[in-house]
Amino acid sequence: MNHIVFEIGLAIALVALSGLLAAKFRFSVIPFYILVGMAVGPHAFHIWHLDFRFIESAALIEFMGRIGVLFLLFYLGLEFSVGRLVKAGKSIAAGGTIYILINFSLGLLLGWGLGFPLEEVLVVAGITTISSSAIVAKVLVDLKRTANPETEMILGIIMFEDVFLAVYISTLSGLVLSGSSSLGGVLLSALIALVYMVGLLVVGRKLVPLLNKALNIRSGELFALVIFAILFLVAGFSETIHVAEAIGALLVGLVLAETEHVKRIEKLIIPFRDFFGAIFFFSFGLTIDPLSLGGEALWYSLAAVAVTLLGNFAAGLLAGRSAGLSPRASSNIGLTIVSRGEFSIIMANLGKAGGLLAILQPFAAMYVLILAILGPLLTKESKVIYKALDKLFKWESRHIKRKAQTQKRTPASEER
Repeated sequence: MNHIVFEIGLAIALVALSGLLAAKFRFSVIPFYILVGMAVGPHAFHIWHLDFRFIESAALIEFMGRIGVLFLLFYLGLEFSVGRLVKAGKSIAAGGTIYILINFSLGLLLGWGLGFPLEEVLVVAGITTISSSAIVAKVLVDLKRTANPETEMILGIIMFEDVFLAVYISTLSGLVLSGSSSLGGVLLSALIALVYMVGLLVVGRKLVPLLNKALNIRSGELFALVIFAILFLVAGFSETIHVAEAIGALLVGLVLAETEHVKRIEKLIIPFRDFFGAIFFFSFGLTIDPLSLGGEALWYSLAAVAVTLLGNFAAGLLAGRSAGLSPRASSNIGLTIVSRGEFSIIMANLGKAGGLLAILQPFAAMYVLILAILGPLLTKESKVIYKALDKLFKWESRHIKRKAQTQKRTPASEER
């Protein structure tokens, strides 16, 4: 532990360097942060005090990364509001169901097609179904898309995924680790997660007048301490009842977005969001061993990436259409939430703990790496991708025709 501060400084320097390179090439910083994390780690070298293995500081870097996810999701919630989310409740439920059904079904088919046993098939489906909250949040903020019409659906799907994750991990843990699973326990986990999220939003909205008074603090230091206390307490408590701490942070942001102090909170959070968010992607890269990638796992991961891209895009189009969004906004949904990350790694680790096939870990690592890099790029170029596909499928012209027909019917129905 003698040189832990120096190691953290070295890690931050590497993150800063990769960010500067990304800025120079006008590229998304996320792939650069992940790749520099992969380049170092346990397999790297050690020269004098320059220990690129980050053995002593690995746990601290991982914890700083977790804080980064909290700030990313908290800020995303601040940019949104409970009101918008509540209004879109029914369409979010429909869109979230469509998204999970399509991606989970394709994940099952993929695992079966690759010839895996039943338990491995279930793990593969889990790996390929859940998107990365951290990457989605970072992309939405970086590209300034928090006010876009499709963003409420994207946020809704992220929270819907968390309810699914609570159920699925409970079920899969029972099957893989103990050989059994209680239906009552699974349903209870789902109910607790759903009631907690809805309850926090409803109660939080009722408490807005009280929060306005409580947060009327002149001291910047005390204001920061109060905000951080609320964020970490709620996020940490969420984890204890099997709701991801990142979703807890998102919910806090959604509630505080309704207060008159939202601009002051945003100004406070931005530097922490940027710093710890960058550390998260670096720490994520540290968990991927490039020496384990390749071979059979590479081909499996490429097949999974192809299936995910198709499934996500189709799910985005259908989810958006169910909410009455334009084809372009709907395509943005599928392209924005295509990234996979922390939850996929959790699923692979569950398979490892259950003694399942060893290929699941390198497969998940390669799959996550490709989509973590590809996702932000696809989101950034979503306009170009949509235009190219629209030439083939004519979505825009069909949408205009449907809109015109609806407008013609409306006066007639009003006359009656």
